[in-house]
Amino acid sequence: MTIVRFHEKIKKMERIFRQDITKMDVDAIVNAANTRLLGGGGVDGAIHRAAGPGLLEECRTLNGCPTGSAKATKGYNLPAKYVIHAVGPVWRGGHKNEPELLKGCYITSLQIAKDLQCKTIAFPNISTGIYGYPKRQAAEIAIGAVRQFLENNDLPEKVYFVCFDEENYRIYEQIMRG
Repeated sequence: MTIVRFHEKIKKMERIFRQDITKMDVDAIVNAANTRLLGGGGVDGAIHRAAGPGLLEECRTLNGCPTGSAKATKGYNLPAKYVIHAVGPVWRGGHKNEPELLKGCYITSLQIAKDLQCKTIAFPNISTGIYGYPKRQAAEIAIGAVRQFLENNDLPEKVYFVCFDEENYRIYEQIMRG
């Protein structure tokens, strides 16, 4: 089941999927990474497992990544050509710059995708798992950041929000239809 919304002004396409992001056949998938970029649980662990050992080897050369930013690697055994590792903030009540840091993950990831000439990119629900970011607030930031970027850029052409759980899927669906 997918939801499609066309923006009249910017002629970009956003879609929501409820599936495993490691199965997405896109130019780039975004990994909800930690600052070390060396794998972990949730989306991060799933992407590292699916990509194979080459991903970890390349991540070791990147010297980590600060919260609110992102770095790219090859996709290795994934259908995606690239993995963009975005480090989202841990939720601390919203008073530690969390909204700006989360927005930075999306904007930086989109800029990297543009620089790599990616036409398609898939995002997970960054920071909403073990990092505890409230799902609705995170979705609003994600959708807003993507729309802001797409208003002024030709690439990527298609952005996919990939929700692993039903709750996030429903939240994205409500916001995008609203």
